[in-house]
Order: sequence, then structure tokens, then C-alpha cells
Amino acid sequence: MVLPSLSTLGVLAVVLPLLYIYTASVAQARMPTLRGKRVCLLIAHPDDEAMFFAPTVLALTRPESGNSVKILCLSSGDADGLGETRKKELVKSGMLLGLAREDDVYVHDSPDFPDSMTTTWDASKISSLLCSAFAPHLAAQKASTNTTAAPPTAAIDVLITFDSRGVSSHPNHISLYHGARAFVATLTRGRPGWASPVDLYTLTSVGVLRKYTAFLDALATVFELLFVGGGVGSKKKGSDKGNPGALVSMSALVGARESYGAARAAMTEAHKSQMVWFRWGWIALSRYMYINDLKLERVKS
Repeated sequence: MVLPSLSTLGVLAVVLPLLYIYTASVAQARMPTLRGKRVCLLIAHPDDEAMFFAPTVLALTRPESGNSVKILCLSSGDADGLGETRKKELVKSGMLLGLAREDDVYVHDSPDFPDSMTTTWDASKISSLLCSAFAPHLAAQKASTNTTAAPPTAAIDVLITFDSRGVSSHPNHISLYHGARAFVATLTRGRPGWASPVDLYTLTSVGVLRKYTAFLDALATVFELLFVGGGVGSKKKGSDKGNPGALVSMSALVGARESYGAARAAMTEAHKSQMVWFRWGWIALSRYMYINDLKLERVKS
């Protein structure tokens, strides 16, 4: 086997980061984004927002975007008895990632949603919780005899969560996907012809090799978005509300507000109780610390 020379490795060490920096700058300038939206990030555990969604949160909280971003977490992550500590850590992380206020972070600590690697949460209970939080008027509308007269409404415009594989195959993550879809479907059930007031975006799960290639996954991500499936460059349109069919966020390597350093700080400075040895590997190697791509879900009532 022929090994690369030191000079070749040196060139790659310079060229690859520069290529990523260029790709990230193009993505920030040209890829579609959300503006002026009320956005909720739905997560399962404190630290999900930093480990998986940091590039998205950093992008959506740009001051010039005009978005209002909130985080709803359905457990305190109390599997090791650190629930109260982890709630505080989540708030600190949210502020480091650009949320406007501490009360933009809410943790729903309920026995219905235990922090467990073996428990699947009830999708109907997740949907009911989301309805109570963002469409409390829905029960009254259902009781009305003329429910089709007015368009469905909600207190958010966009809901973001995990996809059907949950990035890490965690059953709590996957449960959020099914619960979120059930919630969006409920908003228009029995209202033919109306579009949902909430667009659902899910974080794309990738294979193991791509997952641990850090910023080197940028080219594969852009290629997939431009040419495969329902990505940015495909013929599939965006939502009925005019939101794009896919969103991509690529953080700068250093310096900028939207940087890998900001995502890293959200973990190392905020989620200190979770900084066991293997977290350092994730922080260094996971593409989710650098890159997020989200797909618009097509949900039928």
C-alpha cells in the first residue's frame, strides 16, 4: 500500500479547509433560508440543540433574519439524576446559540416522556402537547359546527425536529418525528382545501461514514441538495406558504458568529455535565457540529 507523502498531507490540510470555507460562504449567500418566521426547535434532551442542530439555530437567529426562535425540549434528560442541572445547561446553550431570551427555552418534564434509550414515546401524546402549546384553540374549533369556514392557525410558522431515523437511531428522537407529523396533520384534519399553518422540517440522517467526516461532508451535502431527491435544485417545489423545500446551514470554521467554535462552546461551556470522553470525539468529528441540512416534510391530514 502506497501511503501519501507528508507534502501531500500538508497540501490537503490547507486545501480542504479552504474548500469548505468557500462552500460554506456560497451556501450562506445563495441557499434559501427562513425570514420573519416563528420557529420552534423540538428536541428530546438537553444538548440535542448543540450536538445536532447548532448550525441551524445559529443561522435562524441571525439578527437580520427577523425570526423568533424557541426551543421545546420534551425531557430534562434525567436518566442520571441530573435533570435540574441539565435544564439550566440547556438555557445557557440556547443563549450562546443566539436565542433572544432565556424564556425562549422550555423543558416539558413529564413521565410521559422519559429519557431512555429503550423507550418509544407516544406520538399522539406528543401531538397533543404541541396542540396545547401552539394551537390551543383547536379543541374549540373542533366543537364548532362550521370548522371549515376559517383557515387553521397556530402560534408558530415552522417546526423543526429529527427525521425518521433520528440521526443516532435514538427512539426518543424518532418519536419526535412521528409526533410532529401527527401534530401538523391534526391542524388541517377535517378542513379540506386549507394548507397547514405550520411547515415541518426534519434534520437529515446520514450514514456512519458521512456522519464522522466533520466539515469534509460539505461537498456530499451540497451535491445531494442540488441533484438528489427533493433538494434545493430538484423540481419539487417548496411549501404552500412559500418556504423552501430544503434548508442548509454551514457554519464557518472560525471567527464568525455562525461558527464551529460557537457550536463547540454550546457544548463545552454550557453542557458541562455531559462532557464525558466520547463527547469530545463527537465535537471534533461529527458533521452535525458544522453542517445541517433539513428537508420539508409533506404531511397529509
